[in-house]
Amino acid sequence: MNVDLFDFELPEHLIAQTPLATRTDSRLLALDRHSGELAHRRFTDVADYMNEGDVLVLNDTRVIPARLMGMKPETGGKVELLLLRQLEGDRWEALAKPAKRLKTGSEVWFGDDGNGAPLLRAVAESEGEMGGRTIRFHYDGIFQELLDRLGEMPLPPYIKERLEERERYQTVYAKHEGSAAAPTAGLHFTEPFLQQLKDKGVKLAFVTLHVGLGTFRPMSVDKVEEHEMHSEFYELNSENARIINEAKASGHKVIAVGTTSARTLETVAGRFEGGPIQACSGWTDIFIFPGYTFKLVDSLITNFHLPKSTLVMLVSALAGRDSIMNAYKEAVEEQYRFFSFGDAMIIY
Repeated sequence: MNVDLFDFELPEHLIAQTPLATRTDSRLLALDRHSGELAHRRFTDVADYMNEGDVLVLNDTRVIPARLMGMKPETGGKVELLLLRQLEGDRWEALAKPAKRLKTGSEVWFGDDGNGAPLLRAVAESEGEMGGRTIRFHYDGIFQELLDRLGEMPLPPYIKERLEERERYQTVYAKHEGSAAAPTAGLHFTEPFLQQLKDKGVKLAFVTLHVGLGTFRPMSVDKVEEHEMHSEFYELNSENARIINEAKASGHKVIAVGTTSARTLETVAGRFEGGPIQACSGWTDIFIFPGYTFKLVDSLITNFHLPKSTLVMLVSALAGRDSIMNAYKEAVEEQYRFFSFGDAMIIY
């Protein structure tokens, strides 16, 4: 299957640069995945596509301020590190930019303790592909406090505007720190709106998937089947597994909020071969594209994604490529806002 099948024209002015003042004010494009029919709604209308007993599955990962701007002590050259995932202790997988300045054994300094010494030192232990580095940090104090002080939110490269409020790149239910990017479909929800859904009888369940940049990495192959996803850590506890199992057993829908929740659910379903799921955790590199049969996910709330991305392929697997390409064409014509701070879509 050729990657170009998932390409489409996207005018740059439709890429949302800032979040709306109110999270729930986004527009909503509703796609019936069986008929291909489209409807133009407001985000809060997602409630119309949920019934009592349905379960809404949210990814409660929390984004860390993973972008660090530092300098090489011997030359003063600037180096940016983007932390992707913690390996163990003070060792991290990271992306370096420009990578040529950070060879194995090189140091980068961050911050100043007032006496000419850095608050945080990073030493490159090994080099990987596409600017990847294994880094070991050295510091006094508590690493997370230093990261909060020195780091910036790792906004995607297509967002050029400065984010005034860090929390606008977090979901209101973000809990477990570890992501290099937000699960952006969840950014539309507020606590009062989630309460409205619960009052309607919709159950909430939570999974954790720490989003790495592999989810958003552009395709470097021509054939879809040749692409390899980076691994991301996921976790599901027994209480949330029970809520999801009960919904499925009683014939109610499982509605994933975002592609990260969908990938987690399908990873877990694969572990238990279609039977009742159980508490589990691990690493997933699941790649969902047309031809895949969903085991747990019945419906998906998502944002609009990049052309030729693995995320467009995932939604195409759920709704069909032709229906998704038609929906995206209409979204462009109707001036929907795209990507992280953009409008939403429900595939039902």
